[in-house]
Amino acid sequence: MWKKLIVIGWLCIHAGAACAALDDALLKPLAGDDPDARIEAVGKIAALGNESAARVLIALKDDALYADTQGKVYIVEDGKTFDPASDSTGPAPDELEAIMVNNRLRASVDDALSSLRLFSDNRAERLSAALGLQNRANAAQLPLITRALDKETDPEIRGVLQLLAATANLHSPDAGLRRDAVLALGGSSNASLKPVLEQMLEKNPDGTYAEPDEAVRKAAVSTLRAINGRLARMEFAGNLFYGLSLGSVLLLAALGLAITFGLMGIINMAHGELLMIGAYTTYVCQMLFRQYFPGAVDFYLLAALPAAFLVTAAIGIALERTVIRWLYGRPLETLLCTWGISLVLMQAVRSIFGAQNVEVANPSWMSGGIAVLGSLVLSYNRIVIIFFALAVVAAVWVILNKTRLGLFLRAVTQNRRMADCVGVSTGRIDMLTFGLGSGIAGLGGVALSQLGNVGPDLGQGYIVDSFMVVVLGGVGQLAGTVIAALGLGGVNKFLEPVAGAVLAKIAILVFIVVFIQKRPQGLFALKGRSVE
Repeated sequence: MWKKLIVIGWLCIHAGAACAALDDALLKPLAGDDPDARIEAVGKIAALGNESAARVLIALKDDALYADTQGKVYIVEDGKTFDPASDSTGPAPDELEAIMVNNRLRASVDDALSSLRLFSDNRAERLSAALGLQNRANAAQLPLITRALDKETDPEIRGVLQLLAATANLHSPDAGLRRDAVLALGGSSNASLKPVLEQMLEKNPDGTYAEPDEAVRKAAVSTLRAINGRLARMEFAGNLFYGLSLGSVLLLAALGLAITFGLMGIINMAHGELLMIGAYTTYVCQMLFRQYFPGAVDFYLLAALPAAFLVTAAIGIALERTVIRWLYGRPLETLLCTWGISLVLMQAVRSIFGAQNVEVANPSWMSGGIAVLGSLVLSYNRIVIIFFALAVVAAVWVILNKTRLGLFLRAVTQNRRMADCVGVSTGRIDMLTFGLGSGIAGLGGVALSQLGNVGPDLGQGYIVDSFMVVVLGGVGQLAGTVIAALGLGGVNKFLEPVAGAVLAKIAILVFIVVFIQKRPQGLFALKGRSVE
């Protein structure tokens, strides 16, 4: 009973409608045997959008609607009988029978009740109600949609309602209305409309078309062409965005490797685990904020960025000082040793956090997305990651080209012995460079934590792709790393719908192998005496 009062009270507040008696002729089909007439009556009653209409629909849904032998409709609740035609309560007439409600009618009533939100004073509620009707608009709801369209002043909601009215008119007996409805749908990007339009062009077993009117069929062909074109553009834009997003993730994962492998020549198989540690550092920051600063939990990510950088940089420096410094110039031993380190790091994380994935929630300002081109949604978390990756690239460029560390790093890369001769502490530069590359991997882990769950095997899926990016872009070349990462991400997303995820990876790997055979230095060649 309280649910009914809430709905009726909501209508009184938001729709501003007063109680009004309903016409007997409008109610009488509900007591009849014609299922189509009953559904049509539900739509007409809902179109009134007042308290009495909502009360009748709720009673019909709750099996509280009765009819006498003459077909007059009453609402029986708590031992009282309400006559919606006279808006009065009185004694129950003799020989009342409950109006039976089947599943089809019940679904129509549910749709009608939810559609009453089209008359809310709240714009967000009206837009939500209109969008919710997109895939189930029918002729029975046309009166409700038309009345809402007459009252609506918001341009965006009016556009949605106009499409809804056109969709509802697709099955109108009037060929002119059907044609106008089909043409009106030419501006839609709703893929669920395609089967309805395609059905109009199908032939019956006797050779006739399902849609008898030729003008309507021509309009359907034109509208289908427009919808297909719009869907193709939307798919292209979606692939471009998600390719750019994947490329940004690859860039963050490969940027640190471009420094440690590209500039130092270290094959670090534990680089993926540094990504994983950065992601777990983000998880720890989230837990600390939830426990000690619950009011500021949306800002945990701002604390996670420096924390992840410092933690992974410290681990990288420790690895370089204790293990890797003894393995310079011995690539096979370095590969095997860092692979063993990766196993140790994964097991350490399993021992501390467990083998199951942990959830890192997006802050509220990174939740949701922007709707473009109709139904294409660009998620905020991926947009933030794209700009974050560009910011990290800019910071690395500044470090490499505008700081003393960058000057020494470039000098050691080009000619280590000459840099040592002029007083550059090459051992210290190696340590700081490896720490910088590891810290950038930690920042990549922060970004990865915002795209999915975090687990001990998180980094394993990015280590091979990161090496491919570095090799393709050119060893030691920052610009090549950026172009290769974004290019591989885009190509991968465009290939996946055609060839599948596995074949897309194989195709990219084959391309890189062939490319390196023709151009071993990658997209951009490293300059300096050390290359010669």
